[in-house]
Amino acid sequence: MIKKIILGISLLFSSVIFAQEGTASPYSFYGIGDVKYRGTHENKAMGGLGILPDSIHLNLQNPASLASLKLTAFTVGATTKNTTFKNETQKETASRTTFDYLALGFPISPKMGVSFGLMPYSSVGYKVDQKTTTSLSTGETANIDKRFTGEGGVNNVFLGLGYKITSKLSIGADFQYNFGRVETKSVGFVEDVHLGKREINTSRYSGVAFNTGLIYQTKLNKKYDWISSLTYSPKSTLKSDNTGSVATITYSANGSELVSDTKDYDPTRTDFELPAKYALGTGIGVTKKWFVGAEITMQDKSKFLNRFDEITNVEFEKSQRYVIGGYFTPKFNSFTSYFDRVTYRAGFRYENTGLVINNQSIKDYGINAGFGFPIGKSLSNLNIGFEYGSKGTTSSNLIKENYFSVYIGLSVNDLWFKRTKYE
Repeated sequence: MIKKIILGISLLFSSVIFAQEGTASPYSFYGIGDVKYRGTHENKAMGGLGILPDSIHLNLQNPASLASLKLTAFTVGATTKNTTFKNETQKETASRTTFDYLALGFPISPKMGVSFGLMPYSSVGYKVDQKTTTSLSTGETANIDKRFTGEGGVNNVFLGLGYKITSKLSIGADFQYNFGRVETKSVGFVEDVHLGKREINTSRYSGVAFNTGLIYQTKLNKKYDWISSLTYSPKSTLKSDNTGSVATITYSANGSELVSDTKDYDPTRTDFELPAKYALGTGIGVTKKWFVGAEITMQDKSKFLNRFDEITNVEFEKSQRYVIGGYFTPKFNSFTSYFDRVTYRAGFRYENTGLVINNQSIKDYGINAGFGFPIGKSLSNLNIGFEYGSKGTTSSNLIKENYFSVYIGLSVNDLWFKRTKYE
């Protein structure tokens, strides 16, 4: 029965993830879009801390954790995010509901585990209106209305393997294939004339990437667990096949576009270099009781390209991400109190995204809290979390995003591939 439920959820998720609009951020206009968090909601509720190996839960950030799996683990997650956008004079709101990940992992020996799954890598979804003034050949000036829209994103399919070298040291790696499609559209027309120009560009992305990891865990004073984690993703390339067209447009009385004089651009190919990234974390705790840790992620984006070469006020720099978080379970095997078996999580994240606009570094921070509710008497659980955060600034004519997210994840555990002793 559990396998049928997992199959049904997988088919539903796979069909939805390709059609969803994963962001409303105007900052997704730059680079390859808004890069998504790569992890489960259990980790996200701890601020995104991804250093913990677990025997029943998947850690999608460090593949070395797969060596600790003792049961088959299926996990899926979704998020509802409400964002308020504001600059120095205006304020707007938007909501998005997205599927975040789907993954399955299982042990294939006492020292080895494997996983595979699907998740978004980046999302594009913006609608920006702009008013400018231009000089005409007659010497007069005219107001130009411009609208920029974009949608789509890059998805990620992965296959990971973890192996326990010794009782304290595990190693792992995952192979990733990135693919997706982004369409952007810009329309500009002169006010009161209803005549303008429309440009549409479509990019189809593809490329492979790798992620490697190490986890070292030992006992301190025979009581406390000390865990350290290291992940490294080498530089990779994302290829973009680009097509586009430009057309003259007029507007009818009911506001619909009438297109004429369409001209297609010659197809081009762009190679986006995804910079190498590494993360280092450490923490201390007591197994199945509590844990607290910290992690830092570094990536040099200074040579990263923008999708639109004509944008001159944008550059990239080194990015850093700092996380502090942990969990607490009062009594995981309590028979008298359900809430003693609930896992309580919390964390804080601060990030310099590496995007610089108008000489302003775009920062992003969030505060997270969450709960892991056991399902019946099984080891499966329902994870519910909350995040409040802020991204960007109103300085230098930019936009600040204040957001609140509610995310829900399901982790189902079972014993698969068990060899029968008797026939």
